[in-house]
Amino acid sequence: MKLVFLVESSTPDSLRHTFLRSDGQLTPMYVRDAKNREEVWLLDRIEEMGLDETAFRSRDYVVAIDETSGEKAGFGRIRIHKTDDRELCELTSIGVLESWRRQGVGAHVVERLVEQARDHGFDAVFALTGATDYLSQFGFRGVESSDLPAKLRERLDAKREATDPDAVGMVLATDEFVMPDRLRERFKRAQPHEEEPEPEESAEDFGIDPNSATYKYDTGG
Repeated sequence: MKLVFLVESSTPDSLRHTFLRSDGQLTPMYVRDAKNREEVWLLDRIEEMGLDETAFRSRDYVVAIDETSGEKAGFGRIRIHKTDDRELCELTSIGVLESWRRQGVGAHVVERLVEQARDHGFDAVFALTGATDYLSQFGFRGVESSDLPAKLRERLDAKREATDPDAVGMVLATDEFVMPDRLRERFKRAQPHEEEPEPEESAEDFGIDPNSATYKYDTGG
C-alpha cells in the first residue's frame, strides 16, 4: 500500500492499550513515535516497499509495536509543507510488514497521525495516494488536482512519477476521522502471521523430467 499524508507528535504511555489476543494472551499493541536508532530500519522497510522517502526524518514517523515481543508491525509519517500564507499537513510513507497485514495496524497508524495533526493545530490532513478505497473508510474524500494547494499539486506530480502513478489527492478534516469497528477489533487481536516458506526448486521447475533426465520442453536444439 502506498499512501501520502502529513503529521507529527509524541505518543504518551496513556495511549497504549492492552488487548486480548485470540490465543487468550494479553498483548499491548500501540503506536509510538519512532526513535533515532530506528532510522536504518525505517529506511530499509521504505526501500523494500517502494515508498516515498523524500525529505526523510525519523522523528516525523510513528511505529506500531507489539510490546510483548518488541516487534515492529508498521509505520507512517507526517510531512509539513510551508507556503507563503500557511502550513499544510500531509500523511505519507505508510507501510505494514507482510506478516502483520489485514489486522488493523495501518488503520491505527493513520489514526495516530491524524491525532498528531490535530494536536499541532491542523484542521485538515491531505493524502496523495492510489489507495483511495482504503482511506475513504476513515472519512477521506477525493480532491481534484486543480483544487489542491499549489505545493501539493507539485508533490502529486512528483509522486506519480516516482512511486505511485495512480495517486490522487485526498483530504480529511481532523475532527472527522472514523475508525471502523472491524479494524478496531482486528488490532485488539493482532499477531504476526507465519510466513510461508519458499518452495524448493525441483528438476521439473527447469523443464527436466526427473525420471528420464531429459528435457520436457523443446529448446530448439
